[in-house]
Amino acid sequence: MATKAPLPEGTRRVAEPDTAPNRFETGLDRTPANHEPLTPVDFLVRSAATHPDRIAWIYGDRRVAYREMHERCRRLASALRKRGVARGESVAVMAQNGPAILEAHFGVPMAGAVLNALNFRLDASSIAFMLGHAGTRVLIADREFAATVEAAVAEHGEPVHTIAIDDPDTDNDTGFGDIAYEAFLASGDPSDEPVPPADEWNAISLNYTSGTTGDPKGVVYHHRGAFLNALGNGMSLGFSDDTANLWTLPLFHCNGWCHAWGVTAFAGTHVLLRKVDARDIFRLIEEHGVTHMAGAPIVLNMILNAPDEHKRRVPRTVTVATGGAAPPSAVIAGMEALGFKVVHLYGLTETYGPALISEYQDGWTGMSVDERAHVMARQGVRHPMVAGHAVADPETLEPAPADGETIGEIVLRGNTVMKGYLSNPGRTAEDLAGGWFHTGDLGVMHPDGYIEVKDRSKDIIISGGENIGSIEVENALFKHPAVMEAAVVARRDETWGETPCAFVTLKPGREDTDPADLVAFCRDAMARFKAPRTIVYGPLPKTATGKIQKFALRDRANALGPGEADYDANRTRPPPTRGHAP
Repeated sequence: MATKAPLPEGTRRVAEPDTAPNRFETGLDRTPANHEPLTPVDFLVRSAATHPDRIAWIYGDRRVAYREMHERCRRLASALRKRGVARGESVAVMAQNGPAILEAHFGVPMAGAVLNALNFRLDASSIAFMLGHAGTRVLIADREFAATVEAAVAEHGEPVHTIAIDDPDTDNDTGFGDIAYEAFLASGDPSDEPVPPADEWNAISLNYTSGTTGDPKGVVYHHRGAFLNALGNGMSLGFSDDTANLWTLPLFHCNGWCHAWGVTAFAGTHVLLRKVDARDIFRLIEEHGVTHMAGAPIVLNMILNAPDEHKRRVPRTVTVATGGAAPPSAVIAGMEALGFKVVHLYGLTETYGPALISEYQDGWTGMSVDERAHVMARQGVRHPMVAGHAVADPETLEPAPADGETIGEIVLRGNTVMKGYLSNPGRTAEDLAGGWFHTGDLGVMHPDGYIEVKDRSKDIIISGGENIGSIEVENALFKHPAVMEAAVVARRDETWGETPCAFVTLKPGREDTDPADLVAFCRDAMARFKAPRTIVYGPLPKTATGKIQKFALRDRANALGPGEADYDANRTRPPPTRGHAP
């Protein structure tokens, strides 16, 4: 693997080591007076001191000012330390967007620990793996997920101290947990001194990927990267002390794209929304003067397709950042008509969330909606805190020409690229080879410097903001006794962006297998959102060497017409020839 390559214009270059004497570097050392490790925890400390009475978060009828939020986070840190949580130890949180998971973004690192926000949509086996891999001894969890948590802890087989979030929406106390969250906070002493990072390279959080070809990978963030990405998001999206951010993005997604820290840095208000619902979105925007939102394309579709009695033009412009599949022109036009400004982003778990942004250009204003949608749909230019971005040959790292046609791998580098994968040095070295993070996504560089994704080399399906590995779904299908061959690809979907479409060849004598049974089988074997929403029976196209031609299947999936699939979850009625579930 090459160690150097020419870089595209606008990329910061890495300085060569300076061994020559330099009077500007001699005798001018780092001291406590002029150097302090960067940490996003300090955002809360400052906001609480500067704007103690400003509302920090809103959750239903509850309002908490920054002074109180700071005290609550210090209590959480103290309680964790009293429970024996050591510096550098993982503390897991499995929760909807509520006060507990927001406060954990500050209270856990204040204890010197590493926050592991878990995807609550995953099955118990996946959660069990993560608890074991991270060495978790303390878990804060919503009672809503009691069954999954209890099954995961049982499978994990090691003791886990469980703190049950006493949320009024789910507080059906069934004996779940060792202590309630508010009682746990009360056991902490806010006068206990927090544990600052000894080095800004220290880990602040652990985020697991979805596990596409095996066990999930644990992506480790450091304090410096979280600090910088939080500020970079604020710069890109226009955060200010007037910001009211409605949490339509799950806080477990890359720590809410670092917005948990970013909104706090500007002393903005977090408007917490437990479950995304169009009626609540419009209501909360109006009630609390919401200025910002973020989420997968499904959130935009939910807003646009809301019943007329709930939908209304928002009273002030709301900036909504979206990742995943590019929003079509009709969605952008519809959102603009309602008063929203759409910003398209690109990023991965390994890049703290946003790494490229389709930054708005002055010349776009005079374009038609279709023309503007076309340029806005590109994944964009580098985020303010990304040092370099390129489309390059994955082996030589030679940059592709900026012609909008030559395909290469998207590579990134900078302070907002992960430390690496927990306990996985081989994969860390592979993905960070040659001084770049290899995203595995294929794209082109346009003459204006904007990158556009063309394909995913790892066949990832991005559905509703969640990554689904085609191989994982295929492995589940192969376990069904009627399946001989299976290939899964992404199919475009107006609601979810993409959904899994499975092409299946059945074993002889099993041709009468109901495809709905395959879907139910997959739902029992993995998280329900990963199961195929489309099933097509028949032989699979292959090369001369027997390799399945997935590019051909992707074309077929996106060209399917009514009745051409043996199972289609988007159909209102099943085909007349089979007794399928709709």
